[in-house]
Amino acid sequence: MHKILFFVSAFLLVLTGCNGGKKQKLLSDSSGNLNNLSVVVSNEMWQGKVGEAVRSTMASPVDGLPQDEPLFSLSQIPPQVFSGFVTKNRTVLKIEIGPNKESTVKFAKNVFAIPQKVVVVSGKTEDEVVEQLESNALKIVEAFKSQETKEKQRRIKLSLLKIDTIENALGIKMEIPSAYRIAKKDDKFFWLRKDITTGTQNIMVYELPLNKLKHNDSLVNQIIKIRDSIGKVHIPGPTEGTFMITEKAYAPYLFEKTLDNKPAIETKGIWDVKNAFMSGPFINYMIEDKENNRLVVVEGFTFAPSVEKRDYVFELEAILKSIKIE
Repeated sequence: MHKILFFVSAFLLVLTGCNGGKKQKLLSDSSGNLNNLSVVVSNEMWQGKVGEAVRSTMASPVDGLPQDEPLFSLSQIPPQVFSGFVTKNRTVLKIEIGPNKESTVKFAKNVFAIPQKVVVVSGKTEDEVVEQLESNALKIVEAFKSQETKEKQRRIKLSLLKIDTIENALGIKMEIPSAYRIAKKDDKFFWLRKDITTGTQNIMVYELPLNKLKHNDSLVNQIIKIRDSIGKVHIPGPTEGTFMITEKAYAPYLFEKTLDNKPAIETKGIWDVKNAFMSGPFINYMIEDKENNRLVVVEGFTFAPSVEKRDYVFELEAILKSIKIE
């Protein structure tokens, strides 16, 4: 009996482990829908200025969509019930207020599950918490979005499309779900599509001369001109003489990004079809590949009328960000 107890104790010791004197917790897998953020805050604060600050920062409208949709879908959880399986969501925002709390924002990972991103916003008063939320909103959003992008890319890797033709023609690698298919290839231009319940998901991949973008001119106007010329040649509409263009009523959003350690211009906006009633959101990356004296262009656009489009664009963004240029 003593031997049995000895081996059980030894086994438990191995499980808890010891690394530099610190015990290693055994954590279960995280869970939850993509872009669903758990907000741990009391009911009273959720109804007041703290809740308003959380909603205005974490549920602000996504750039480049035809209608307002939130960055994250928020699920409020009172602290007293934040235990057990409720703690396993992949992204968690905790609000802590008390006389001994430091006014700060702390980022942690794999606290209650793996993988997981936990952000704790604290302060002595509600006003201090609101100030921390608003002044650190960009960092907090990026932390959660990065976590969700990694999770989406992990799921995509479970079933990938073979794109040898694209890799050989353009010298790039991308992780694209097997549900997509190559709808058109023309020299070094490729159009991929996936059928969805209400329409299609679309990806374009092509290259341009490096000097096609001149940074001393209006980048927005240049990118619109390039998009419209590509759409006219390669993306026809439903009837003769119709083709994809950039919606002129909405100015696209431009951001400086880095993809595959290379500078890139991210453009988010609305496309439509000239002389036809079709439109939707797009996300475009023009990547400077100086080693090969070219711009690599990857774009995703969604046609999904009458439904929310945030998660469709999020999928496209996750795919495009997987690019590797050889």
